[in-house]
Formats: sequence, structure tokens, C-alpha cells
Amino acid sequence: MTSLACLEPCCLPDMVFVLWRLLEDDVTDYFSAFAALISLSFGGAIGLMFLMLGCALPVYDKYWPLFLLFFYILSPIPYCISRRVVDDTDSASNACKELAIFLTTGIVISAFGLPIIFARAEVIAWGACALVLTGNVVIFGTILGFFLVFGSNDDFSWQQWS
Repeated sequence: MTSLACLEPCCLPDMVFVLWRLLEDDVTDYFSAFAALISLSFGGAIGLMFLMLGCALPVYDKYWPLFLLFFYILSPIPYCISRRVVDDTDSASNACKELAIFLTTGIVISAFGLPIIFARAEVIAWGACALVLTGNVVIFGTILGFFLVFGSNDDFSWQQWS
């Protein structure tokens, strides 16, 4: 009968408090991950807005900078592949991870160089180049933020979606 004694209405607030204390850490972890995901989505939308402004404003009206979308898609792929292939238990650096970082760096630098080359060749205006470069900073910052927030091997990471 001692187990039924705890089901009395006077003990119910204590049970709720104990249950809340047990779940509090999980709730705050999921809330912080959700807030990070929302802020990263907002950052991506702002970066794409700058890219579209650099293309679609009537002053500029050239859509060549949209080729940067390929760089945005390609930039995380080498690092994602190396995370799948490489065993992270070894603390020393290895060739696969270094190659992935090198390829990612080349893709990011190319994404910053292409609008400058377009502007020097007078394919796009310099104002459009500035808008596109601003969008690059925001988009690549968002991609970096995604891997910093969700890149760890904890309970809530990007690896659970693949």
C-alpha cells in the first residue's frame, strides 16, 4: 500500500516537480538546438536575399551570379564525406580530413573569386559584386555555423538525418 500512498493529490505536485527536474536538461538541449536551427535558417535566407538582390535589381539585371548556388551546394560535401570515412577516435590529423578541408577551402575561395572576375570582366556591375560578396559571407557563415552547432557526435547532431 505504500506505492498507492504516493498517488494521493497532495503528492502530485512533488511528482510533477521531480519529473520536471529529470526532463529539464533534455528540454533545454532541444530548445537550444531548435533556436540554433531557426537562426541558421534566418541567416541562410538573408544570404540568399543578398544574392538575389545582386542579380535581380533593375539596375543590375544580370543573373550570372546565380552560378554561386553550385558552390553553396558543393562546399559541405567534402567535409561530410570525410566525416563518414574517417574514424574520429584518432586525435592526430589524417590525410582524408586534410584533403576535405583543402577542397572545401578551394570551393569557398572560388565562390568569392567568381563575382570579382565577373565584375572585372564587366559582366556584372561592381554594386552587384558587393551584394553577392555580402551574400557569400552570410551563406558561408551559416554553413560554418551549422557544422559548429550540429557537427558534434552528441544526441542531437546532423548525422541522425543522413
